[in-house]
Amino acid sequence: MAADIPSHCNKTEKSASELASAHDRDAPVIDPAHLARQTLGDPAFEAELLALFESQSARITAQLTALGAGDAKLRGDLAHTLRGSALAIGAFRVARAAQAYETACAAGSPGAACAGAALDELIDAVAQARAAVARLLARSSGPSPAADG
Repeated sequence: MAADIPSHCNKTEKSASELASAHDRDAPVIDPAHLARQTLGDPAFEAELLALFESQSARITAQLTALGAGDAKLRGDLAHTLRGSALAIGAFRVARAAQAYETACAAGSPGAACAGAALDELIDAVAQARAAVARLLARSSGPSPAADG
């Protein structure tokens, strides 16, 4: 296992979450190579998949912030759905945050585990991903070349 950790990372000095946070800062919000593989390089399909993520993630984060404290199972289910959607477009920080939130909702006391830092991290990750999606969609729907005629 030690071979999996880059030599410049000292396990005793940095926690796993600190290493993940450092990776998140260095990694693109949406992995373009992953997205291209998922869409077979089809720009129209890419735009469709990004738009689906944008609308679904907006709906889910709104639901998560509106739910009552006793809705841990529903919160976990919503996080699970969001994780799958994020993995489809290469939004790996969102996927990790959604998985952590889903786990917190399943493991903690009702309500308490589904609030606080895990939810804040998920909401922040989704906001960054949605901003990246907006940039990608604006770029893909930019001015098209003038038609010959």
